[in-house]
Amino acid sequence: MTVYSFYIFDRHTECIYSKSWLPASVTRPNSSAGTPATAVPAPVNMTSSDDAKLIFGTVFSLRNMARKLGGDDDAFISYRTGQYKLHFYETPANLRFVLMTDTASASMRNVLHQIYINLWVEYECHLVVKNPLAPVEHKGGDGVQNELFELGLDQFIRTVGRFDIANSAAHTTVPI
Repeated sequence: MTVYSFYIFDRHTECIYSKSWLPASVTRPNSSAGTPATAVPAPVNMTSSDDAKLIFGTVFSLRNMARKLGGDDDAFISYRTGQYKLHFYETPANLRFVLMTDTASASMRNVLHQIYINLWVEYECHLVVKNPLAPVEHKGGDGVQNELFELGLDQFIRTVGRFDIANSAAHTTVPI
């Protein structure tokens, strides 16, 4: 399993954290089996902010559609395309965790829950309790700026997913 990227959205729908484990160009197969893989460069005019807005809009729309079709008890967990699988976890405080992986990965809901419990609560929430000057909300695109959280997340994702570290340069966009 390969992890492509990770996002955290706050209750105000702002992306407060994003991290990508993709190099500048991504190798992916063409439309049919048997065709050679080609390197597809990242779009020039797409920023990480635009990416986050598109991802949140997709998650928001699919979550609302799942609730309307299945009732309030049904939860949106993930969806799969031909290129990636998006996993979603919403916390009781309306934080939304999104993880994008390859299509062969199983459900990552437990992984997202572990990120929330073991990393977010441990490093972000306790920082607010220990330091009253730390922001509770990340308004205006401030984003998460906690080195312990970033290092813990990177280490946790690398243990969960398989990485070809020589070919995968970590690219972080914090804050958004």
